Amino acid sequence: MKTEKYAVVGMMSGTSMDGMDLVLCRFSREKDVWQYHIEKALTYDYTPDWIAALNQAFRLPAGEFLQLHHEYGRLIGDNVARFLTDNRLSADIVASHGHTIFHQPEKGFTFQLGDGASIVSRCQMTTVSDFRTMDVALGGQGAPLVPVGDELLFSQYGYCLNLGGFANISTHRDGKRIAFDICPVNIVLNELARRQGRDYDPDGQIGRGGIPDPLLVNELNSLEFYAKIGPKSLGREWVENSYMPLLAKFNIPPENIMSSVYEHVSDQIAAYLEISGKADVLVTGGGAFNTFLIEKIQSKTRCVLVIPDEQLVKFKEGLIFAFLGLLRFRNEINCLSSVTGAVRDSSAGAIHAGREEK
Repeated sequence: MKTEKYAVVGMMSGTSMDGMDLVLCRFSREKDVWQYHIEKALTYDYTPDWIAALNQAFRLPAGEFLQLHHEYGRLIGDNVARFLTDNRLSADIVASHGHTIFHQPEKGFTFQLGDGASIVSRCQMTTVSDFRTMDVALGGQGAPLVPVGDELLFSQYGYCLNLGGFANISTHRDGKRIAFDICPVNIVLNELARRQGRDYDPDGQIGRGGIPDPLLVNELNSLEFYAKIGPKSLGREWVENSYMPLLAKFNIPPENIMSSVYEHVSDQIAAYLEISGKADVLVTGGGAFNTFLIEKIQSKTRCVLVIPDEQLVKFKEGLIFAFLGLLRFRNEINCLSSVTGAVRDSSAGAIHAGREEK
């Protein structure tokens, strides 16, 4: 049987605002088994103007918001073109996650900034974008989407845990893949660090220097979201409306606030890891570099936290969105109803054709 091969650029921008990740991934399939190789991966930092624009996008009037949607798409396209040219690479397609601005699946909508047609206009390559809208329209959460890649590329692990803006987890249970968001992580930790003049909390230094407040930890653990049974997902709106106001109620030192958040996050994650006893857990995302957070989680579970090489830690989501784009390009299932709660599986994402080769 002939081996099928593809080269895909995956683009990812997370809620923690670390920058725009671009990953050139090579995929091959033989006898229905997929293999991957990350050939090149880079993060393009956002300028202060872009950070401000993305942070304030949800406040813009409609016309200005649409303009930003197109401008951000052109930025993605320019970065893709530069990424390939500077590194003397080529690819078959681009798969763009975009940057999430709105995510309210309970109201039937989600929005990832970065117009696919605008991406194509700059890099001239067929682009798959807008991965979440179809699933939300089918009654799903539109998240997490990564579990398809976990199932097909990382099935050797009992769990796949991502510690990004939010913590999400996926596992195989009762013959199907299940996954859901657990709790906020870097979207809160980074904000608390910024209030102390830092971009983030390196190795959990601030949190390690504080003392958890039992009352605050209890209130955080008692938030209504945590009582819900999956599928379930989180967005910026929930953090701003439900989470941050709770922190503001406590007049305690900032390092104790931070330490309480670490305690809460590790409580929530460990609770899910204990469901099936001991297992290997693949840990990726920026939070995998936070030694204090990893220590807190590991101290509360029998599972073994496995942190892979730095490239996979940083770029696993970009890798998997490249894979999701490839599955959509092939018109194959890339969104699982067992994960999102939609009425059916789907092949999600809008395809924008690139320049035709003559």
